[in-house]
Amino acid sequence: MLVSGAGTGAVEWPAVPEKPPRIPPAAVVRALDALRTGLLRLRRSLPPGGIGLLELSVGAWVTQSLYVAAKLGIPDELAAGPLPAAEVARRVGAHPDATFRLMRALAANGVLRQRRDGRFALTAMGESLRAGVPGTVRDLVLWFGHPKRWEDWGHLLHTVQTGEPASEMLRGMPTFDYLETDPELAAAFNSAMTSGSEIAIQTSLAAYDFSRYRTVVDVGGGHGRLLSAILTIAPQACGVLFDLPSVVEGAGPQLQQAGVAQRCEVVGGSFFESVPDGADAYVMKSILHDWSDEDCGRILDNIRTAIAPDGRLILLEAVLPERPKAPMQVMLDLEMMVALHGKERTRAEWTDLLRGSGFRLEKVYDTAGPVAVIEASPS
Repeated sequence: MLVSGAGTGAVEWPAVPEKPPRIPPAAVVRALDALRTGLLRLRRSLPPGGIGLLELSVGAWVTQSLYVAAKLGIPDELAAGPLPAAEVARRVGAHPDATFRLMRALAANGVLRQRRDGRFALTAMGESLRAGVPGTVRDLVLWFGHPKRWEDWGHLLHTVQTGEPASEMLRGMPTFDYLETDPELAAAFNSAMTSGSEIAIQTSLAAYDFSRYRTVVDVGGGHGRLLSAILTIAPQACGVLFDLPSVVEGAGPQLQQAGVAQRCEVVGGSFFESVPDGADAYVMKSILHDWSDEDCGRILDNIRTAIAPDGRLILLEAVLPERPKAPMQVMLDLEMMVALHGKERTRAEWTDLLRGSGFRLEKVYDTAGPVAVIEASPS
């Protein structure tokens, strides 16, 4: 998944809660993930190898089935209760038989449930494909299944052979530059990043204590959603929102809505050139995985120059296991390779990257979500 701290264009954020919602303990979530992964591997190991491999090979078909269901709004039509496929087709303006076959396929994959009377109902997964409900991943599915993202992944071979992002080969420019030229794709990107960011923010706030800091600089902070959430639970702290001038000029409504505008300075600039200095906490959420080690070094060097001697660098990023135990995380690493020059990193890789710019990795805090909180100090 492309994940940027800012994105492009306006983002409509939900209201900042007064306190983070109840989040399951990270250890419990990790144990359940391990159990689920183990059961999945067992399921795939039982049939002959070719059958298991064929099931994997049609994963792209499942992605497109989810995309079409979300695009048409099928889960939203089932929110009030079970319906026949023909009625759903009528409501969403689709072909009745084709809609039935799509919904049947979704039922076979656990997204819907087909009742004995032939009507279809939502499952827990199907609920998460609805628009505007807590925990929805609809906008992420619409991003993963977008025809242009489909095209990117269709050229994975080019990326593996050359080491260059398929998206750049297809469009002749870096992905973030291309988004500025394609409003429809940019809108899908922004909505997906809003959805994914909310999960990362709430789980990180539950795992890490930001209340000890006096001044928090959110580097690449977009419209200030993360910084607003931090300042809400750290009422004694002041904040600095730092991103490109064209991005932070749209931050006012978010900061006002959260009630933190009076404690927050908004600064425009490029983290490749410099960052505001003197703070005791510098935060970056899902920024460094967008970039190569060389580019990350430039960003980190600038923060090392600016940070207070007793300050902390706090990264909200995925931390890959040393061995491939987490299928989703390593697939996201391929996503970064196909679309950008970035990568997901192991703890050892984070340690080396930070050390190269004069930081010492102090601790990695597991969360109940897809990212960890990495704390580092000037060395």
